[in-house]
Amino acid sequence: MRRPKITDLRATTVTMPLEAPLRHANGAHWGRFVRTVVEVETDTGLVGLGEMGGGGESAEAAFRGLRSYLIGHDPFELEAMRYKICNPTASLYNNRTQMHAALEFACLDICGHTLGVPVHDLLGGKVRETVPFASYLFFRYPDAHGRHEVRTAEQLVAHAADLKQRYGFTVHKLKGGVFPPDYELEAFRALGTAFPKDKLRYDPNAALGVEEAIRFGHAIEDLNNDYYEDPTWGLNGMRRLRKSVRIPLATNTVVVNFEQLAANILDPAVDVILLDTTFWGGIRACVKAAGVCETFQLGIAVHSSGELGIQLASMLHLGAVVPNLAFAADAHYHHLADDIIVGGKLPYVNGAIAVPTGPGLGVTLDRGKLAQYAELYKELGGYAYDRDPGRPGWFPLLPNTDWADPAAPPPA
Repeated sequence: MRRPKITDLRATTVTMPLEAPLRHANGAHWGRFVRTVVEVETDTGLVGLGEMGGGGESAEAAFRGLRSYLIGHDPFELEAMRYKICNPTASLYNNRTQMHAALEFACLDICGHTLGVPVHDLLGGKVRETVPFASYLFFRYPDAHGRHEVRTAEQLVAHAADLKQRYGFTVHKLKGGVFPPDYELEAFRALGTAFPKDKLRYDPNAALGVEEAIRFGHAIEDLNNDYYEDPTWGLNGMRRLRKSVRIPLATNTVVVNFEQLAANILDPAVDVILLDTTFWGGIRACVKAAGVCETFQLGIAVHSSGELGIQLASMLHLGAVVPNLAFAADAHYHHLADDIIVGGKLPYVNGAIAVPTGPGLGVTLDRGKLAQYAELYKELGGYAYDRDPGRPGWFPLLPNTDWADPAAPPPA
């Protein structure tokens, strides 16, 4: 077997339509996701696939700027690449964690194709055939045709029921931090009433002050909660909250690297670490973190950062190999109108998605779709994640003190 060498890489920005605009505590997804698709070429003819959130000329230029680090590099030498891209002493000035994640996905894809094995075989072998997922529920603006709004408790329950019927979800996660806490409390409790046997999660993106988070936590303790995700900001805020509520606390914001994980072990603030293959810098970092969590008996789940099929594959391979995965994964995936992989969107069956079995990541880039959604990005451009199209003068505060009005009309 001849070991491949990297000969080039390219990055392409795409925008993928969503069923409807998704609202969150920091702003909104404006009816689409913007993603960067990364392709790493080798002298053996293999092309590895990666993916990162966001995009545009600056992101594409940043990847082009890494060519000198990677040309001639052996994609099997992943630790050497990690230090090239994410040298800890240089990361103060050049934090390339998410870019490294996309490149690691691509290199693992190349390694798997070179050996003829799926990525999960390179990570120790799978311990499960499918990865279960939670529904990911958002308050939503209506689409351009006036459909798919989620604003009231009744609309939220109807949306969750539709997703449960279509995809088989038995865990429901509400992205909150949009409306006043009491309004969202009513909506969240309505989910508990409608689905008493299903698990629930509430995630207001750290929009609540500690005292408000304590009050909200006490008000939902009787529900069938999986965990209470990032209700307030910071390790110390979460520590204060943890002393006062009887629900496991989870995070994908205040423990996203090993230094923060060590701090949480020494002085616990959260109980469940949500491992994101992008935020942590790759699949391998998440596997390492899962091992630390297993040692110290912290829970783990697989987190979503707005994936298309390439990153979803990375999440599935991660979920396949970590034995201590005790919670359903998150995914925005069911909100997508389409995908950029051959065959279209991977299917949910009974609330789970099968782990790919083909070589590498197990997904193939549909070049027609890539071109279609790259052109759509050029047409529509990007958007600011921390802006809300329905509140053009608003910007987020922590804790939030300027909640949206539930009765306000949607943006034109």
